[in-house]
Amino acid sequence: MLYGAVYDVTEFLPSHPGGSAIILKLAGGDATEEYDPVHPPGTLDQLKPGSKLGTIDPKTLPQPNTDATERKQENDQPPDMQTLLNLDEIEEVATKRISKKCWAYYYSAGDDLISKTFNNLVYKQILLRPRVFVDCTRCDVSTSLLGHHVGLPLYVSPAAMARLAHPAGERGIAQGISQFGAMQIVSNNASMTPEQIVENSLPGQIFGWQLYVQTDRKKSEAMLVRINKMADKYKFICLTLDAPVPGKREHDEKSKDIGASLPVTSAVGQAKRPGGGGVGQQLFWGTAADLTWKTTLPWLAKHTSLPIVLKGIQTHEDAYLALQYTPQVKAIILSNHGGRALDTAPPAVHTLLEIRKYCPEVFSKLEVWVDGGIKRGTDVVKALCLGAKVVGVGRAALFGLGAGGEEGVQRTFESMSSTFCPVHAMLTPFQVLKAEIDTCMRLLGVEKVSELGPKHVSVLPFSF
Repeated sequence: MLYGAVYDVTEFLPSHPGGSAIILKLAGGDATEEYDPVHPPGTLDQLKPGSKLGTIDPKTLPQPNTDATERKQENDQPPDMQTLLNLDEIEEVATKRISKKCWAYYYSAGDDLISKTFNNLVYKQILLRPRVFVDCTRCDVSTSLLGHHVGLPLYVSPAAMARLAHPAGERGIAQGISQFGAMQIVSNNASMTPEQIVENSLPGQIFGWQLYVQTDRKKSEAMLVRINKMADKYKFICLTLDAPVPGKREHDEKSKDIGASLPVTSAVGQAKRPGGGGVGQQLFWGTAADLTWKTTLPWLAKHTSLPIVLKGIQTHEDAYLALQYTPQVKAIILSNHGGRALDTAPPAVHTLLEIRKYCPEVFSKLEVWVDGGIKRGTDVVKALCLGAKVVGVGRAALFGLGAGGEEGVQRTFESMSSTFCPVHAMLTPFQVLKAEIDTCMRLLGVEKVSELGPKHVSVLPFSF
C-alpha cells in the first residue's frame, strides 16, 4: 500500500532500479514511509495502467503505539531556527530529527574518515591577517560565476537523496537559498526530478546539473536532452570525476535495507548490485569508470553546448590538463568528494596551494571552485584568499533541510553569511543579512570579494 492505495507491481518487480527484494519485503503492508523519501513525486504514474487496485480504509490497519506516536510528534516540532547559531548546532538538531538511515548516508565517509575530518581541520591551520584603520562600513559579498551574478561566494554542492531528510527535498533547498542569490548544483541522484526542483524558482536563480556518466551512455544522453531544454535555469553541466567507483563508507553500509529502495531517476543499473547495504554502493551502480580526457569531453560536446565544470580535481597536474580543454571546460571544482571516495585524498586547500606553486596560470584562465569541510564563514574567506572563485557546501544544506526544512536551509546560509551590524543597519535598516563571511571581510579590511588575496592569510604550516 502507498498513500492509502493498493498497487499490483508484479510485472514491475524485475525492472525496479532498487531490485525486487525491498518491494517483496514490504508487500502486504503500508510501504509509504519507506517509499516516499526516495522517489520523486509522480513516480507511480509510470506504472502500467490498471496497477492501482483500489484504496484501503486506514481504520482496518493496525494502529501505531500511542506512546511512540506521541514521542514522534514531539520530535517533529523543530526548535526556533533563529536560536541555532552555527552549522554544528544545526547538524545536532538535524541528527535528532532525521532517521538513522538518513543520518548514516549523510554522515558517512571513506574508510577511517581521515579526509572528511581533515577537510575541516585544514582551515583551522590557516591564519587570517587583518588590516586596521580601514573603512569597514561597506561590504559586498556578491560575485559572478560563469558570467552570472550571484549574491554569495557560496553554493550548494550536489547532494543526493534530500527527501530522506525532509519532504521538501531538493526543491526545499532551492527555495531556502533563493533570497541569498546563491547557486545550487543539483545531484544526478536527486530524490526529485530536475524539472520539479527548479519549479517556482526565482527569475535569475542559477542551477547546475551534476552528471555521472552511465555505462549505458543512452541514459546519460537522455538526461542531457532534458537539461538542455531547461537552459534558462540549468546553466552548466557539472561532470563528476572524483568517484568513478564508490568509496567504502562503513557508517552507511552498516545501516540495513537503506540502499534497496532508490529513485527511478538515479544512476543505478539493472544487474546484480554490489555488496554492502548502503545507499552509496547502490547509487553508484551503473556509473561508468572508463572516462578519459580524450573520449569523454568530445562525447559530451555532441550532446550539450552548456559550459562544462569538472568536479573532483585533486592534483595540480589534472588542473593543468583541464586548462587544455578550454573553452568547453569553464571551471574546475577542487574536491575529494567530501571525503566519501578515496580516504587520505588531499583537501581542496592543498590542491589550491599546489596550483599556486606549479601552474598559477590556471587561475587566470579557469574559474577554480572548491568544496569540502566548510563550517564557518572564515573558512569560505580563506579559500577565496587562496584563489577559489566560490565555495561549496553539501552536507550543511542537507542537515539544514533535516533540521527545519526550507527554513533550516535558509538559516544554514544565514548563519554563515548574515549578522546584525549596527553601523550598516543605519544605512539600510531593512537589511539584517550579512555575517560570518561579511564580518570576516570587514575585520580583514576588505570591501569586495575580488579584493581578497594571499596577502590576507598566513599558510606557514604548509610546505608549499
